[in-house]
Amino acid sequence: MDQGNTAFMLIAAALVLLMTPGLAFFYGGLVKAKSVISMMMLSFGALGLIGVLWVVYGYAIAFPSAEGLVAPWAIDWSAIGLTSLLEVPEGASYPPLAFVAFQATFAILTVALVSGAIADRAKFGSWMIFAAIWATIVYFPVASWVFNFGLAEDGSFAYGGWITYGMQEWFGVGAIDFAGGTAVHINAGAAALALALVLGKRLGFQKGVHVPHNPPFVLLGAGLLWFGWFGFNAGSELAADGTAALAFVNTIAAPAAALLAWLVVEKIKDGKPTSVGAASGAVAGLVAITPACASLTPIWAIVLGLVAGSLCALAIELKYKWGFDDSLDVVGIHLVGGLIGTLYLGFFANNTGLIYSGQFTQLLVQAIAAVSVLVYSFVLAYAIGFVIEKTVGFRVKNEDEVAGIDTVVHGEEGYVLEGARV
Repeated sequence: MDQGNTAFMLIAAALVLLMTPGLAFFYGGLVKAKSVISMMMLSFGALGLIGVLWVVYGYAIAFPSAEGLVAPWAIDWSAIGLTSLLEVPEGASYPPLAFVAFQATFAILTVALVSGAIADRAKFGSWMIFAAIWATIVYFPVASWVFNFGLAEDGSFAYGGWITYGMQEWFGVGAIDFAGGTAVHINAGAAALALALVLGKRLGFQKGVHVPHNPPFVLLGAGLLWFGWFGFNAGSELAADGTAALAFVNTIAAPAAALLAWLVVEKIKDGKPTSVGAASGAVAGLVAITPACASLTPIWAIVLGLVAGSLCALAIELKYKWGFDDSLDVVGIHLVGGLIGTLYLGFFANNTGLIYSGQFTQLLVQAIAAVSVLVYSFVLAYAIGFVIEKTVGFRVKNEDEVAGIDTVVHGEEGYVLEGARV
């Protein structure tokens, strides 16, 4: 067993786990003061719930072992509860549980990302029901499509999910998604759009009405996300090597460029660059580089950041034009950013992109992967959310939304002034 790579994976897992509290700060700062506890609890609720489900059966669904192409929805019954993974196989470079832990943090974060679309108006219990069902029938299978693979003794693929291994068999190249552009960001963004449509608009929804109550929280959250994202991207190599180093550098370059691009667009469009814009631009760049971090030169990573920062800054305005209330711009940043990063590889991926190969094959498989995950996640998320809304109810009462839902849902307040209580 390689203790260096094992330590690298465990540290990377810890970094990715930190991203969920970071997301809670990022989202919490964007909502109104009387909803900050509720917003942050959606992330922490996902952390607790998905952490348990992953151990019980999530990993068994996401990483079934098989010969040949793994079915789109399969389960490894021997991995239920992870008991079969306690022993380290002879010759393994790292313990199986190190990989289990690393992938658990991806599942937690992906579910938490969805919550940004339903800020200020969602019941906590209904969110937890949605999170459990969506993770089970959407995230866990999609993770298998993208991340699950096994190697033969000669190093070639022995089995894997259809997005990577399957399309490699069919088209000669598989879709590239190194750290989760499809499985995490397009997946979460599509589900967020579906829930925004199911729950409807916040009261008084229009541009300029709902403003962030705490931009310092937003900056803190973005900083924690960026810090954790090094584990997210570089850690996906599962080894401390040159590919991990390339992913690490690109995780600096792309979001830095996206941050600058977002601020320029803001200055041109609104007259002032904002702190929330800087944080959002960095996150947009991080989203876009996620699938591409190991397949681009640093210069092309900067170009990707500039494109993603600019387009995502414009995309967040679509909710006002098209009339859906994506509260915290999960669609504009994660869905659009994930699509940009995934499709960008069709043109600029090392060796197989259009500019290197002169062929559109890589772009084709990237588009198939992106559209498949988007449609699958959107349809099922909409169905799950619709059933919950029509049965137990998903949205709080209008009067509770106006007053702020922290005290109604959790019996707490985010800010209590000195002397306000005896």
